[in-house]
Amino acid sequence: MRKNITFLLGTATGVCLTLLVAGPQQLATAAKAAVESGTYSKLNLFGDVFERVRSDYVEKPDDSKLMEGAINGMISSLDPHSRYMNAKGWSDMQETTHGEFGGLGIEVTMEDGFVKVVTPIDDTPAAKAGIMSGDVITQIDDDAIQGLTLDQAVAKMKGPADSKIKLKIVRKGADAPVDVALVREVIRVKPVRYHTDGGDVGYIRITSFNEQTTDGLHKAIAEISKEIPQDKLAGYVVDLRNNPGGLLDQAVSVASTFMNRGEVVSTRGRTPEETQRFTARGGDLTKGKPLVVLINGGSASASEIVAGALHDHKRATLIGTRSFGKGSVQTIIPLGSGNGALALTTARYYTPSGRSIQAQGVVPDLEVLQVVPDELKTRAELQGEASMRGHLAAAEGAEQTGSQSYVPPSEKDDKALTAAFNQLRGVTVNANAPTAAKRPVPN
Repeated sequence: MRKNITFLLGTATGVCLTLLVAGPQQLATAAKAAVESGTYSKLNLFGDVFERVRSDYVEKPDDSKLMEGAINGMISSLDPHSRYMNAKGWSDMQETTHGEFGGLGIEVTMEDGFVKVVTPIDDTPAAKAGIMSGDVITQIDDDAIQGLTLDQAVAKMKGPADSKIKLKIVRKGADAPVDVALVREVIRVKPVRYHTDGGDVGYIRITSFNEQTTDGLHKAIAEISKEIPQDKLAGYVVDLRNNPGGLLDQAVSVASTFMNRGEVVSTRGRTPEETQRFTARGGDLTKGKPLVVLINGGSASASEIVAGALHDHKRATLIGTRSFGKGSVQTIIPLGSGNGALALTTARYYTPSGRSIQAQGVVPDLEVLQVVPDELKTRAELQGEASMRGHLAAAEGAEQTGSQSYVPPSEKDDKALTAAFNQLRGVTVNANAPTAAKRPVPN
């Protein structure tokens, strides 16, 4: 019997997961399969190696560290998003999804033994220090990262507010590594920011999908509606650029905020019985107003679910560059008191049209490339899911790597945002855009 508890999706530590608990029947089936495949003989081999290390290694090893290392080695051989979390790592992940933690405000992943920056969170020490997507962290306080798990590296970067930390960063194209000194803060992630533009367009930026995202989005729509009368409101821009993902239920409810009905996403595991479908609920709070969604190479997983759903239902025009391409779902399996949890890739997710974006990404209706300053050109593009070692292959079609992730700090220099405003105001016309006259009702 399977019990669904919570879903998370994303590219960084503490996200891209689906919490499921295996029942007795599943465990019995797995045990039978293990016997039939001769797996238990390999487990005997593991036991022999473990005992030899314990008895003959030059120094007395820590048994718990040996076991944790063995588990990490097994899980890390699967794909970039499966991982083991010890008790602290599991606690830290739960803390992150609540939207408040002590640290630097940085979303990261592991690549080739080093920690790679997916994106810094707005208005945090990492963002203020100039850390950018694509930076590779090789040392923390003069200690090498290589050899640590992702959770161990993240734990070293977290800490009490006002405590100092130094990171050594390798940047593509730079002559030498860069030392960055930071002071930790209590990171209170505000996942939704908004303002009005020109008295006729509402702009909403969603930076992550944590437990506060949907409430923040509903508040943003309500406030924009107060500032702009309905008869003057040209529409909304929803900015998902460099949003690495988060909770799946929040992605579903965010998409539902702009849809009256219809499928948002489905997940498909190893067998047909594992297929699950998630549909819109609650109704369109924007009352059918035109919608533009901005995406780029840093828009991953939960962001891609929202963009894919709104695009497939012809509810929104997508503007920007191809998204990251993270189309897999992880299951968090608690391992008992004090033993942490296992994050295991168990399914792919599919947009309403039945398309998997794994290692391919979501392609915008209108591609808009930014003008990147010369000093940032080597860091303006993310290689995406398809470039990650051990990634799940695309379900069909050619894999795609590389997509621009740079967002100008000033709105006046932001070509994608300007294109979105123009689209809503009718200054330019995109043939793929769903107008009020031809937009179908999702079903």
